[in-house]
Amino acid sequence: MTYKLYYAAESASMGIRLILEELGMPYELIQSTTDKDVQRPPEQVLINPNGWLPVLVWDEGAMYEAAAITIFLCDRHPEANLAPRFDNPQRGVYLQTLVYFSSTIQNAFQLGYYPDRFADTLEGEQSAKHRGIRRLRETWTVINDQIGDNTWVLGEQFSAVDIYLFMLTTWLDPLREHPTIDEFANVKRIADAVSNRPKTRAIYRI
Repeated sequence: MTYKLYYAAESASMGIRLILEELGMPYELIQSTTDKDVQRPPEQVLINPNGWLPVLVWDEGAMYEAAAITIFLCDRHPEANLAPRFDNPQRGVYLQTLVYFSSTIQNAFQLGYYPDRFADTLEGEQSAKHRGIRRLRETWTVINDQIGDNTWVLGEQFSAVDIYLFMLTTWLDPLREHPTIDEFANVKRIADAVSNRPKTRAIYRI
């Protein structure tokens, strides 16, 4: 089984690529872009009319949205133990955290990166950017507190949630006045542990 992943550096598709590597599944990268002024591959846009990444394709179908792809891949390949099984008490926290990452933390990033999506005027865009900065601090604090003394986000077991967390921390940019990862000691500890994994180092060229 080989997957096709529509991909661009510094996008959420990097996290999905890392999950595929940790799963040990073969895949083909199809180069795309996050530049809204550059044409995307036609098949990508056909699958995701928004034009966003990642997009995953396999023999039986295709899908988009990074959190959904993460859940799908880990459930399809349970032998890799990247997600709690359906009867595991941690299953709820696993799903909750992935959705929080995608719907809340990623939304806070979007306020800064794409303020025109949230405002009709230039003044409104500035307000959206400032709110995004505050929201990043608020949302990362929630995750930092959730982690507590855990070795990994969910406890003692490494999972796809840790990969997703690491991916999001790579988007923190002091030039955009984002909070630094040093403000969130528990988040930083886990992000550092993920960054030291061989597959992470290869993909992110650390």
